[in-house]
Amino acid sequence: MTLSARELVAWLEPRLDTYIEELRQLCAIECPTSHKPGVDEAGAWVRRWAEARGWELADFPDERAGDGLVATVRGAGRLRAMLVAHLDTVYPVGVAAARPLRREGGRLIGPGSADNKSGLLSGLYAAAALAELAPASFGTLSVVCGGDEETDSRASGAMLRALAPSYDLALVLEAGRENGDIVGARKGNGLFTLAVEGRAAHAGVEPEKGASAILALAHQIVALQALNGAWPGVTVNIGVVAGGSVPNAVPDQASAQVDVRVTRPEDMPAVEAAIRAIAAEERVPGTRTEVGGGWGFPPMARTPAIAALADLARRCAAELGFSVEDAATGGVSYANLLAGYGLPVLDGLGPVGGLDHSPREYIEVDSIVPRTALLALLVARAGEAAAA
Repeated sequence: MTLSARELVAWLEPRLDTYIEELRQLCAIECPTSHKPGVDEAGAWVRRWAEARGWELADFPDERAGDGLVATVRGAGRLRAMLVAHLDTVYPVGVAAARPLRREGGRLIGPGSADNKSGLLSGLYAAAALAELAPASFGTLSVVCGGDEETDSRASGAMLRALAPSYDLALVLEAGRENGDIVGARKGNGLFTLAVEGRAAHAGVEPEKGASAILALAHQIVALQALNGAWPGVTVNIGVVAGGSVPNAVPDQASAQVDVRVTRPEDMPAVEAAIRAIAAEERVPGTRTEVGGGWGFPPMARTPAIAALADLARRCAAELGFSVEDAATGGVSYANLLAGYGLPVLDGLGPVGGLDHSPREYIEVDSIVPRTALLALLVARAGEAAAA
């Protein structure tokens, strides 16, 4: 039988108070990315939740980052879907104890409430609802938890790369945008460094014998800024600059850190080539520049498969009595990596929230049931389509 939106909401609504209490427990765990014991404590909480329901568990241990965890439910259908969240936060140890989850009007405010504890919890609840109400709508349904999303995703990226070939689609559980949008496209990012070497000299006595690394870098910064918009959606930001040692010496070294965002994967080689060409040009005689760094997360481009998945999400929301649109954003998440590994993916499927990484980070209480129902219904409808 086809799962109805009404059935899902009826299953979720009586569990809302328990959900909020469990969110309080999750937000109380001190789990900044750098604090492996805390991230693993959050993973242990998820493990207990899944074990109590008899789900399969797989570990992806790491010596430095929080261990990855995959909790899987088996159904009788064909669809293989992963619901992807992260266990780590950005808040230093002590913040969770100092600012426990609290309710102010229609909001739950607390560290990690939107990024990403509520999304993680909604993934667990959606999977549990489908296991009970519609096991024929999926074959494999996994809640995938990473431990270092807030930094470089070194460990969790490797986990996602290993898992991706075994799944048909991925739904990433970052919070919904403040206006309720989900995310259908994300820019990719890169961090490049320019290190300029010049020649020192006394600035008052014989400046002509020097070669200013700072002056060379200044020319390069102007040229780098001109790359903004040279390709659709490309942004270049020189965010950190350093150089010199004392004011009465021609500076023999300078450096800059450059954040680059791209919309289309095919633009990445040309953008990097342009950066390297700017660095290679000797704008101040006697200086030379080395380029370091490189690309981080690939773009999550709005492919036809992602557009079709977003359209299905809109239809599911309509069944539930509300509307969603898919937005494009410049930030990165696990969705970038999963798109790069070839999976159709949507993001922003957690409860609606905002002010991430701030003392006022929140989710909207009234969004918990509808957004969790949307997540579950999207899996169910995709599973029905796969079986047709």
